[in-house]
Amino acid sequence: MDTLINIPTMAELSAKGEQPDILFWVGCAGSYDERAQRITRAFAKILNHVGIKFAVLGTEEACTGDPAKRAGNEFLFQMQAMGNIEVLNGYAIKKIVTACPHCFNTIKNEYPVLGGHYEVIHHTQLIADLIAEGKLVAEGGAFKGKKISFHDPCYLGRGNGVYEAPRKALEQLDADLVELKRCKSNGLCCGAGGAQMFKEPEPGKKDVNVERMEDVLEAKADIVAVGCPFCMTMMNDGVKHVEKEQEITVLDIAEITARANGLL
Repeated sequence: MDTLINIPTMAELSAKGEQPDILFWVGCAGSYDERAQRITRAFAKILNHVGIKFAVLGTEEACTGDPAKRAGNEFLFQMQAMGNIEVLNGYAIKKIVTACPHCFNTIKNEYPVLGGHYEVIHHTQLIADLIAEGKLVAEGGAFKGKKISFHDPCYLGRGNGVYEAPRKALEQLDADLVELKRCKSNGLCCGAGGAQMFKEPEPGKKDVNVERMEDVLEAKADIVAVGCPFCMTMMNDGVKHVEKEQEITVLDIAEITARANGLL
């Protein structure tokens, strides 16, 4: 089922003298990457469905500066960060949700020292809370009997200790949750963090996402659940590498939740 998505901008709400309960930070991938845009739409549909008053910055949102910082360009990072903080503080933003662990980590942990103080949550945390409150169902008949493995994003898991929220969002599905051999604090990177997403890998015997896909094959998962647009890209590429596109599907937690609630 497809529904119209209402996504107001902060400028529109501000013009009416209104303030959202939460700002949805979309991020570069969620804005420009075709696959990640589907995650953005799924999450926006969830927010509309449960009646949370939210807004996005739209054209006023710029990159958080995470790739610049990880690549060693601290000057560019601070320029990008301070520009975003000026916009966020101008709108008196208090609470931010994002579907990207890189944006989540940067705004939560690195913006405060530059004057950006906000409550920042990852979309899997909000989804898990909404399920716990009964505002979202998670029976998910479409997932009945499927084997689902969650791949921990580095910046969400090891970086910020968020392990349970994504799993709680999946636990109530009529599915068989199977942990990957390397998971939680022992999780294996998809290969895209630290600005690696934007460069070719160094010479070596095997790409990291191919190594990670071997964990997925060992778990015999039908669905790889992710909570990061970078992980989405790398895991999808891994599935193609092992030529398992017909057997293994990669879905974000927001997409799985939206499907379980008849929103997609």
